[in-house]
Amino acid sequence: MEKKMPKDFYWGGSVSSFQTEGARNEGGKGVCIYDVRPMNPEFSDWNVAIDEYHRYDEDIALMKEMGFNFYRFSICWSRIIPNGTLDEPVNEEGVKFYSDLIDKLLAAGIEPMITLVHFDMPYHLVKNYNGFASRYVVDCFERYARVCIERFGDRVKHWMSFNEQNLHGQMLRVSNAEEIPEGVSEPKHLYQVNHNVFIAHCKAVKALRELQPDAKFCGMAAVTNIYPYTNTPKNNLFAWQAYQYMNGFHVDVFAKGKYPDYMVAYLENRGWMPHFEEGDEELLKYTVDYIAFSYYRSNTVTEGEFDLERPYHEVVGEHMIKNPHCEANEWGWEIDPIGFRWTLNDLHTRSDLPVFVLENGIGWREDMTQEEVDAMLAAGKTIEDDYRINYHRDHIKEMENAMFEDGVPCLGYITWGPIDILASMCNMDKRYGFVYVNRTNKDIRDLKRIPKKSFYWVAKAFKSNGEDLD
Repeated sequence: MEKKMPKDFYWGGSVSSFQTEGARNEGGKGVCIYDVRPMNPEFSDWNVAIDEYHRYDEDIALMKEMGFNFYRFSICWSRIIPNGTLDEPVNEEGVKFYSDLIDKLLAAGIEPMITLVHFDMPYHLVKNYNGFASRYVVDCFERYARVCIERFGDRVKHWMSFNEQNLHGQMLRVSNAEEIPEGVSEPKHLYQVNHNVFIAHCKAVKALRELQPDAKFCGMAAVTNIYPYTNTPKNNLFAWQAYQYMNGFHVDVFAKGKYPDYMVAYLENRGWMPHFEEGDEELLKYTVDYIAFSYYRSNTVTEGEFDLERPYHEVVGEHMIKNPHCEANEWGWEIDPIGFRWTLNDLHTRSDLPVFVLENGIGWREDMTQEEVDAMLAAGKTIEDDYRINYHRDHIKEMENAMFEDGVPCLGYITWGPIDILASMCNMDKRYGFVYVNRTNKDIRDLKRIPKKSFYWVAKAFKSNGEDLD
């Protein structure tokens, strides 16, 4: 096998709308869940984010300079259909915003990818229907997906429905379905909502097959490989089961079009098997073109057993322990590039499909006062983030090992938050970017974009198609 990256390999970045756009009340946008959800008072809000709504031209130029040929972004559902309902008009101003963005990306030689839902949706559907607990909301999502495919599908050839969809089987918050019906246990509700999200995903795949048959649709999961803390048989079994439930379940459905036997047994043994409406089994057969995933870290667990009362993620969470063989960042996310190679192999082997890295990166605190920023710029210096360079270099090398040594077909390496954005809990302290954005949680400042040391390294790595990693 030739040890050379494919000429059409993708290099780029991923973001979400609510973490980047700002412009909360502009462009005909309706109220979304992130406009009203309470935030940690020590952090920020989403009103401005990094103001990409007004700064896309500048940021696309930076991406081009870094050698990007791919950019994955999410659409804010509330910008397209403000309340998200089946019968309301499409907001043409919102359509134009994303259409212009797509055109600018293509003009810069950057392939766009659309995420339809990145944990965000119109607040009207949350307040009145409890999010994806409602099959009406599933139908609303299908309408929204079809509108986006009709308006953008002539130019966008890579699509995904839900960011990190396996998290919908682990927390109700991401499905915006936190109201549990009276008389229904939390796990029973959780797995029914998760099933509804599966059906919504498959309806979007079906829509793309009908409207843009030459385009590609993926299933996407947040994957953390799970190690046993000891070498006992019991610990090995628990770690394997944990990985199957937390990661394998969704990938198997994406690729094979049905619930895997191990998950059917898990759910039926506890009385948690979701209700399938007529036609659901046929819809699940709308499988994907490739498996996409985010990877940041691995996890390690002590011995445990899955009980009959608590959902699998709660049991696994109780047994997580620090891996003494891995370093970690401030937030305890352990750095494990070899685990990345392991994950690439597992996802391809279990799905028999190509894989695509859609998020990878390391969060790091890079606090600077305005005076320090000014002094740094006056001295012609930049942020020395060798920790970020080392992280990406090591992960790219292990990805290449998976491709060259193990034969894994991988479509691309896409980083998370390549220009600093608010982290998922609305915290500007945890930065992933190769470009520093001059703001803090409470001080918006001028939002100036300042390339870090890693900016110049990643430009060299990406433009050389992964050959120059020094």
